Amino acid sequence: MESYQKYCTLMMKRQHCDVEQLEVDFDFNIVTKIRTIPMIYKFDYENYDLIHSVSELKARAAKQVKWYTRKMGRELHPVTANGRSIAKSFWGKAWCRNIESYQDYESRLPRGRSYLKNGAVIDLNIEPGLVTAAVAGSELYQVKIAIDPLDEERWKEIKRACAGKIGSLIDLVQGKLSDEIIGILCAPDTGLFPLPDEIRLDCDCPDWADLCKHLAAVLYGIGAKLDEDPGLFFVLRGVDRNELFEGDLAAALPPEAADLDAAALGDAFGIDLDTL
Repeated sequence: MESYQKYCTLMMKRQHCDVEQLEVDFDFNIVTKIRTIPMIYKFDYENYDLIHSVSELKARAAKQVKWYTRKMGRELHPVTANGRSIAKSFWGKAWCRNIESYQDYESRLPRGRSYLKNGAVIDLNIEPGLVTAAVAGSELYQVKIAIDPLDEERWKEIKRACAGKIGSLIDLVQGKLSDEIIGILCAPDTGLFPLPDEIRLDCDCPDWADLCKHLAAVLYGIGAKLDEDPGLFFVLRGVDRNELFEGDLAAALPPEAADLDAAALGDAFGIDLDTL
């Protein structure tokens, strides 16, 4: 059993694997067979001795939610994802596609998906240029993701290119846009989404990697959060999306919204107008 644990620890350290558990058969201390079974690894980089199942991870997260709620003295904002896709909205999906395009992130992101889907991101908050989160692990880890504001000249060019081409504010929120506008907004180097060198990552876990699984979970958690409130994307990037329209906010709303109050608009279109 000791040899089995040492082998699994070594493989985890080498492969940074937390999605599958190695099951090893030994014959006189010689490995005769290796196969994988679905698990979520919880790996303590200081002690090198923790392997937890999905149920254990969820139970640990539930305990840490209670403790952290008392500590913070406020309501937490947990984020999770159900089903195969992390996000379902236009802006949530676009965010996830963007981070998945970063080659430096490629090998680390799958672990973050698993953590997010299993409820490890117990608190996530978005403000201009900054995402803060708490992620349940062998301990409760604090994550900060700082993002440079959108370059002013880049924003001016986006506004110029979109002028008169977006039907309404609701269309923008819901991603009901022409291929031309989607191409402008989501262009890898000139669009709204941050470039890799505009993102600074910080987590207080002992993992030495630039992108640990806790940070990866929060990066995906941002996409899931945008499903709840697409307006937070523009908050994060530090721009006023109303500037994509000529005239006042009322002119940017569709005709059928003219006689509705803010609450009714939110219910009708599935958005929070307080952040518009």
